[in-house]
Amino acid sequence: MEQKFIFPFEKLDVWQLAVDLADFVLGILETFPSNKHFRLIGQMEAAVSSIAQNTAEGKGRQYKKEFIQFLYIAEGSLFEVLTLTEIFKRRKLFSEEQAIEIRRQAEIVDRKLHGLINHLRGRCA
Repeated sequence: MEQKFIFPFEKLDVWQLAVDLADFVLGILETFPSNKHFRLIGQMEAAVSSIAQNTAEGKGRQYKKEFIQFLYIAEGSLFEVLTLTEIFKRRKLFSEEQAIEIRRQAEIVDRKLHGLINHLRGRCA
């Protein structure tokens, strides 16, 4: 059996959870009609994937301060996802149950982001 190399960012709980959130949201978006709200769907796809991307990119930076900045950017993307979720729910594109699940997963990601930021800053959470 071949041993798979694991990159440092892949070991982060927050990265794994952000990928799970992206997978969940992208799965919902794939069911949308292709001719409706094209720009908002693209924005949601970018925002939800950006959370894990910025976490990974920040982990690859040389200094903690840079990593923390990327984690705050990831949080901004998370907030964008939550805003778009509310818009999609109001437009009846997301069901109430889907919106609740996105918010549930987002809350966990947000807590993990802040926990990691506090750890990097040397503060107790």
